[in-house]
Amino acid sequence: MRTPGILIFGMVLAPCGWVLDLTSTVAPNWRTINSVDGASPDVILNQGIWDICRTSTTSREVLCNQPSNGYLEEQIITVAQGMMVASLIVTLIGIAVATPGVRCWTDRPNWTIAGLGGLLIFCSGVLTIIPIAWYTHILTNITGAQGTDIRVGYCIILGYIGGILEVLGGFVMFIGICRCCGGRNRGEKPQKNAAKTTRNRSPLRRITVPSVTRSVSRASSVPYSKDSLDDEIDFPRAKSQGNRSVNSSYSGRPYDADL
Repeated sequence: MRTPGILIFGMVLAPCGWVLDLTSTVAPNWRTINSVDGASPDVILNQGIWDICRTSTTSREVLCNQPSNGYLEEQIITVAQGMMVASLIVTLIGIAVATPGVRCWTDRPNWTIAGLGGLLIFCSGVLTIIPIAWYTHILTNITGAQGTDIRVGYCIILGYIGGILEVLGGFVMFIGICRCCGGRNRGEKPQKNAAKTTRNRSPLRRITVPSVTRSVSRASSVPYSKDSLDDEIDFPRAKSQGNRSVNSSYSGRPYDADL
């Protein structure tokens, strides 16, 4: 039996979501502030949950470890740090638990263990989406450097995508823990109809074929002889000429019969 599709789906989405969440956690780009007050118009501040970096539109120089001005002390930042790290750890634990449950090297997976691993992966996705959504909701109200143009950073987008992938992957793995729809959710072929057809099928009738082997006889099966056939022929010319009587007193010429 090959590995069911729902387990393959979950085991592919979970690592992809983990990589996106890791990038979202460590990269300093949760929000971008343009036109910072008291700074040059070309200065851009990229704020994450661990660090703040300063860039410029006129150069490629990036300066990190910028003063936070109370940004890193915000409640949302502290909560996001803890939940994002917890999400990464729980995802790894979920993958480690689900791997022996999937057991692609055997005929049948262990659905209970695979379902528990899927539940952990699902919870890790929720742990990612909660701080991401909260941060987006209060994006312009977070203290720190102020500017006239505050935008969502790419870490928010990656966090949303990674969290959704983990939620979907964990959910489809978890639904395999219970067998429903005749086992179709596990990729099993339904056997109910096949068993019913076999049960209702009437037994085959046995027909005895008589033996056609007979002894071969060389005697003719015709009840008459060859001589009797000659006597019964209806064509006069075909009859034998030996039994006819000849009139010797008549001496006629061959052409007299035509006159």
